[in-house]
Amino acid sequence: FSPETQKNGESLVVFETSKGSFEAEIFVDKMPVTAGNFLSLVKDGFYNGLHFHRVIKDFMLQFGCPNSKNPKHPANGTGGPAPGSTYEVPGKGPAKRNCEGSIPDEHTAKISNEPGTLSMANAGPNSGGSQFFVNTVHNSFLDWFDKSSDSAHPVFGKVTSKEGMAVVKAIEGVQTDQNDNPVQPVQMIKVTVK
Repeated sequence: FSPETQKNGESLVVFETSKGSFEAEIFVDKMPVTAGNFLSLVKDGFYNGLHFHRVIKDFMLQFGCPNSKNPKHPANGTGGPAPGSTYEVPGKGPAKRNCEGSIPDEHTAKISNEPGTLSMANAGPNSGGSQFFVNTVHNSFLDWFDKSSDSAHPVFGKVTSKEGMAVVKAIEGVQTDQNDNPVQPVQMIKVTVK
């Protein structure tokens, strides 16, 4: 990865899952608001012990809902950070999430939803919080700058190795139920900044 994204040594994150570990470069310089939100949650231990709640083959793996501590919780996919909580925007200082725990959409860098990229999940404009997904195929229709659909999901990172992508593909291959939830839960044991 390029040196300019290694701001303060905080651009590489390790995801330790029950299916193996992978690393991802976080685009701090290109996506400071989204990256800062994500890295603040990582440093707070927010993601530790959660489960992938939505896995769709030939599409993506979704993760980051606090309700997913219980992998079969009926509200999985609806949670996020605490309303009004703060996060650090690199180079700018503290920022505050809105009354729903969301951050503003960061539609600045034109980075496509290619295989291995990390992208913000949302339920419409300015509704991203803690949930994100790992693309397993090129989902260009999810790009905020692709007008073929209303979807607008900014990319803020990318898996850094073939070995890491093998772990992503292993998670993608698990059996899921009618709600795309893994039958055998896949846990995010911990996420750490390297």
